[in-house]
Amino acid sequence: MGDPGLGAGLAALAFWGFIAAVVVGGMWYSIREREAQHETIRRLIESGQPINQELIDRLEILGGSGNRPDRDFRISALWISPVAVGMAVLALFLGYAYPEALFPLLGVAGLLACLGAGFWIASKIAARWYGGNGSGGGH
Repeated sequence: MGDPGLGAGLAALAFWGFIAAVVVGGMWYSIREREAQHETIRRLIESGQPINQELIDRLEILGGSGNRPDRDFRISALWISPVAVGMAVLALFLGYAYPEALFPLLGVAGLLACLGAGFWIASKIAARWYGGNGSGGGH
């Protein structure tokens, strides 16, 4: 094997830079959304409007109706598990042409399968905290 060179380093830097930008962008969006919700409540208070629980739940302030980690974990498991199967199939197909790629890709598929199983278990544990009534039937 030869030296990967400058191109491989720049490609890796660009990849991790993109990941960092996505994470920071998501955090920024979440912060701005919360600020907008608080601004709405502040303006309602200043104008003398009544604030009831239904309005707070609709704005999802202070952990309103949309804050259910058990659902989030279950959705994550349902996204990651099929990707693990697809990665294993990809490993088998690429393994015929490039035998040295088979085991690393199977390792990635195994890692994804473990993540999917972990998210599924976390959804079951978190559903117990919420009384098991909101994780979408058919457990």
